[in-house]
Amino acid sequence: MSDDAEAFPVGTRVRVKKSVVVYHHPEHRNQPFDVLGLEGTVEAVVQEWEGRPVSANLPYQVKFYPKFKGHFQASELETLP
Repeated sequence: MSDDAEAFPVGTRVRVKKSVVVYHHPEHRNQPFDVLGLEGTVEAVVQEWEGRPVSANLPYQVKFYPKFKGHFQASELETLP
């Protein structure tokens, strides 16, 4: 797989360091919402689907709070101390 898989293992606390606009934020449904600066935990690193290896465009699934998750590239995240 890609070397990025080790950049943010599952359980790592991260912050969004680039402007990323989403439309699925629970409090701003169907409206543009920039997640820049939000902090969360890496919940999954997508490397395979149904047992087959995949190269996901946005491999890091980050959970910000119970009703909000997002998928990101390694370049959009930074590790928190």
